[in-house]
Amino acid sequence: MTDVVVARAPAKVNVHLGVGPLRDDGFHELHTVYLAVSLFDTVSARPGAGLSLTVSGEGTGVAAGPGLVPGDRTNLVWRAAELLAEHAGVAADAALEVAKSIPVAAGLAGGSADAAAALVALDALWGTRASREDLLGLAARLGSDVPFSLVGGAALGTGRGEQVSPVLTGSRSHWVLGIAGEGLSTPAVYGELDRMRAAGALPEAAGPSPADPVIAALRTGDAAPLAAALTNDLQPPALTLRPDLRRALRAATDAGALAALVSGSGPTVAALAPDEAAAVRLAAELAGVGVFRTVRAVSGPVPGARVVP
Repeated sequence: MTDVVVARAPAKVNVHLGVGPLRDDGFHELHTVYLAVSLFDTVSARPGAGLSLTVSGEGTGVAAGPGLVPGDRTNLVWRAAELLAEHAGVAADAALEVAKSIPVAAGLAGGSADAAAALVALDALWGTRASREDLLGLAARLGSDVPFSLVGGAALGTGRGEQVSPVLTGSRSHWVLGIAGEGLSTPAVYGELDRMRAAGALPEAAGPSPADPVIAALRTGDAAPLAAALTNDLQPPALTLRPDLRRALRAATDAGALAALVSGSGPTVAALAPDEAAAVRLAAELAGVGVFRTVRAVSGPVPGARVVP
């Protein structure tokens, strides 16, 4: 057993999110295209007696509200440790530290990234030698986005999002992530989608909308067709729950983004830039308009959860 293992995992943007009807198990059938971007959380794992967990960084201060990033067994990192220990038949002994850079409750899968990084770090710390398939199976039990956080890159997610297949990309794309105000509850956004469909405010969906246009655009490596193909079925309910996001989307396009959409269940706005230099300029302008509490220039695809020096 080593003294410490450090792993990191990236945030994600859903460049396509097609949501089908509610399933009998309480989940929605999805066709989503994930893109892992260069904003990372880090998990450090050390030998310990039993499990302990500390969390620092983005979203962990007093302003974030009590319990938003729990430091107990309700955190996905703790659950990941227990699952891996049970699977491998080892004692769940580790001191875990999470350093967050991914904003909390922002539709960027920060909690899923933490869980994926914990699986990778603890597999190395405990020497469990879990196969990739084993880790993906454990990840799917932890949450719909956790398998992608392990895989990274760009991928098509089906089922409830946990079944991932790699997608080829022609080049990296450049984005500015603008986190607007307080977080949005993912269950609340899905619930609002169901309500709007039942009320006729949105068309009923026989199944998720196909992801083919976005996949084709990613393969070209050209930002223009990607901008035209961006889709998120959760954007209308997110805008209903948070009308101020309309101003945030408009601010991004007014500042020169090729396109902007709500990422996942929100409230992050993902603004696509033509290239890296344009993304830097766009981030600087959006940081000054007073709409976003946090602005980050990122690019993707990047690898999933990995052990780092």
